[in-house]
Amino acid sequence: MTTETNTQNSTAKIVLVTGASSGIGEATAVRLAAEGHHVALGARRTDRLQAVVEKIRADGGRASAHRLDVTVRDDVRAVVDRVVEGHGRIDVIVNNAGVMPLSRLDALLVDEWDQMIDVNVRGLLHGIAAVLPHFRRQGGGHVVTVASVGAHEVYPTSAVYSGTKFAAWAITEGLRMESDPSLRTTTITPGTVESELADHISDPGAQGYMRDFRRNLIPADAIARAVSFALGQPADVDVNEIIVRPAAQR
Repeated sequence: MTTETNTQNSTAKIVLVTGASSGIGEATAVRLAAEGHHVALGARRTDRLQAVVEKIRADGGRASAHRLDVTVRDDVRAVVDRVVEGHGRIDVIVNNAGVMPLSRLDALLVDEWDQMIDVNVRGLLHGIAAVLPHFRRQGGGHVVTVASVGAHEVYPTSAVYSGTKFAAWAITEGLRMESDPSLRTTTITPGTVESELADHISDPGAQGYMRDFRRNLIPADAIARAVSFALGQPADVDVNEIIVRPAAQR
C-alpha cells in the first residue's frame, strides 16, 4: 500500500496521538494537522474525539478518530495496526494519555495509585510495544512521551504521580539508548497546563494544594508547539527532552 502524502508538505507524517480528546492531546492533534500531518486521534471518549476530528477537517486538515484505551495492550496494537493498514506506515506516536489523581500516601487511595500506574506507565509501554515492529520494518520512527515536571520534582501529594512520570522519562530515555539513530525519542515535560487532569483529584487535601499550585497556567498549545518543534527537526537531530512551564512557576 502506498503511503499517503500531502502535496503541500513533503515532510508530512502519519502521527498517532493518544489521550487526544482534550487538553494537550487535542491541542497537539489540532496543531500537527494544521501543519499538514495526518493525525490519528486515540482516546476512550469517542464523542469528544469525533468533535475534534470534525474541527480539524473543517479547517482543511486530515484526521481520523479511533477508540483507544491505552491500558489494554491488544487495543493499542489494534489501533496502531489499523493506522498502518490505512496509510502504509506510522511515523510518530505521541504517548500523551495520562491521569493525575494526586493524594498523600497515607490517604491509602490504592485504586488511584493503580490507575496511574496502568495509564501513565503501562499505557506508555503498550504504545512503544505496538509501534516498534513497524518502526523497525520501515527503517525509522519517532516516539514522543508527554511526561511532567513531576518526573524531576516531588511535591506533597505527588509521590505516586511523580513516580509514574519519572518512569515514563526513564523508559523513553532507555529506548533512546537502546535504539539506532533511525529511531528518535523525545520526552516533553510540561509544567502546569490548562487541562482536565486536576479535575479528577478526589482527595480534598490534594484538591486544595493543587488550587494554589495551579495559579499560573499556560495553554495546552504551548506543549503542542514543543511537540511540533521536536518532530520538525532534520533526521540527524534528536530532541531528547523539552521542559515547558509557566514563566512564573518555580
